[in-house]
Amino acid sequence: MSLIASVIIFVLYFANVSLGAYTGNAVLGDVGEMITLLVATIFFVVAIVKKETERDSKSGKGNHSTNSS
Repeated sequence: MSLIASVIIFVLYFANVSLGAYTGNAVLGDVGEMITLLVATIFFVVAIVKKETERDSKSGKGNHSTNSS
């Protein structure tokens, strides 16, 4: 779900940048673009962390700390 939200938000960002490049009439300003990328990045990170947690719980790895002493 988070990965899909990230992709959708990034597509909206890309559409806005393309619209601004080709027509000169971007919908979002600089701050709006920054916030859009920030939100897409947050959703992406949440999706990746969830995926790693699922993978670790399936493989039986609970803690990634290493004791090299």
